[in-house]
Amino acid sequence: MKLLEGKVAIVTGAARGIGKAIALKLASEGANIAFTDLNIDDNALNTQKELEAFGVKAKGYASNAANFDETHAVVDEIVKDFGRVDVLVNNAGITKDGLMMRMSEAQWDAVINVNLKSAFNFVHACTPIMMKQKSGSIINMSSVVGVSGNAGQANYSASKAGMIGLAKSIAKEFGSRGIRANAIAPGFIITEMTHALSDEQKAKWAEAIPLRRGGTPEEVANVTLFLASDLSSYVSGQVIPVCGGMNT
Repeated sequence: MKLLEGKVAIVTGAARGIGKAIALKLASEGANIAFTDLNIDDNALNTQKELEAFGVKAKGYASNAANFDETHAVVDEIVKDFGRVDVLVNNAGITKDGLMMRMSEAQWDAVINVNLKSAFNFVHACTPIMMKQKSGSIINMSSVVGVSGNAGQANYSASKAGMIGLAKSIAKEFGSRGIRANAIAPGFIITEMTHALSDEQKAKWAEAIPLRRGGTPEEVANVTLFLASDLSSYVSGQVIPVCGGMNT
């Protein structure tokens, strides 16, 4: 019996990177996957095929996660297609880095809306479904900079700190209904975003990490699987760093 056999998981921002790795990991353990991205492009269609190769139902949905009405509409569509929602992974995110004194209002608003408001939107749409089921696991993708802050990333750090506060609050509000909520705080993870860094920058990062290397999307996905499954049935309101020890 697979860990998520027959369960339905929504993963936002899952066409590539960490979100894709999470979707694939959950599918490998039997979860049917509804994933969202801003556009269902070739990357998203390829992701859907890779998910279906595990013998599960999978479908990608074009949705602006930062839009409240669009989110409710897409969750309604997912429920019509899949019948239920057992796991919600709030992974959609962007960066628009800059020093505070030079940061524009547009940079601030874009990051807060995509990274944090999107999570509110999906939680708002999914919790009534989970309440009827009397079960559910909500997983917010935060970051080590949401715990420690980072110069040049005030908007991103604030959004990721918000993801932690949101998860902790949901855990307290919905625990009596059998709904758990947790946050994952990845550190330096090797993705398309980090490939843009120079070798010197990557080496500097590695020096600050006790394990002396960046993490992989699959290592974040493994922790997500734990939180999505009954292996973590008594874990709620927690923040789990996946950072190689850099934030300890």
